[in-house]
Amino acid sequence: MARVTGIGGVFLRSRDPARLAAWYRDNLGVPMSEKGAVTFHWLDTATTDRPGTTTMALFAQDTDYIGEPHQRTMLNLRVDDLPSLMAKLKARGVEVLPDTEDSEFGRFGWCVDPEGNRIELWEPAEGM
Repeated sequence: MARVTGIGGVFLRSRDPARLAAWYRDNLGVPMSEKGAVTFHWLDTATTDRPGTTTMALFAQDTDYIGEPHQRTMLNLRVDDLPSLMAKLKARGVEVLPDTEDSEFGRFGWCVDPEGNRIELWEPAEGM
């Protein structure tokens, strides 16, 4: 049976791709190329305790979770130390949303990139 086996990528519209790639590189440590692309290979970083997963989820049109109504997508980036990264982003003048959330899946926090896109930062719970 033909089926989907994983998320192939997340793509964002950008007014200035090179500038936005530099922002993701400098502030979040995403190893973006100069052209604004990166490929993560989960097998390179997976461990027994942290196997590495990517989730796709759909939300209602009127949700506030993703950000402003014009924002059609939201990146969820796995992080290894949410409090430290949030503090680093604040120190760099990045807009960091004040609320965080703890759940069975781990800890979540949010920031906003220079083009107004809300980004979810996720420190996974053990075993995720």
